[in-house]
Amino acid sequence: MRGAVQTSLAALALCLAAGASQALSPEACDRTIYVSHGGETAHRDLGAGRVSFIEWWSQEGVYTDFVVMDCASGVFLRTRAHEERVRDRHFDRTDAVARIIQREVAASPALFSFDRLGRALEGTGRDIERVVSMDETCACAAFYPEHRGDKTAFVLG
Repeated sequence: MRGAVQTSLAALALCLAAGASQALSPEACDRTIYVSHGGETAHRDLGAGRVSFIEWWSQEGVYTDFVVMDCASGVFLRTRAHEERVRDRHFDRTDAVARIIQREVAASPALFSFDRLGRALEGTGRDIERVVSMDETCACAAFYPEHRGDKTAFVLG
């Protein structure tokens, strides 16, 4: 009987390990999405159910957008930090945008809001937009899969 229990426990441990190995890692989210011309990188867990990542593009123009997202609600704020040859403008405010986002998310979770973040980014980030997504992002799937709710599940592929 003791051998059967040990065998069952070993089988359970193997099943749990297999399930854990199939969980989405943040590193898997760093990927090219648009045939070598665009993708996502720098996926971060900001705590309190929020994540950030960078969207990039590099064909016939270059841009870098920072995204901060609340995984439960699907609300996200996107701002352009760097652009060349996309429109008739050229700027690189990547470091300044990163510092502002870091400062705002480092505040107490009770003080964080997308309105406050948007106001802090005015004059530094460009094309600031606040959107609600009904699709789970890779970063949310990696860090907060329990916050998916009714959103369409992210599938890496």
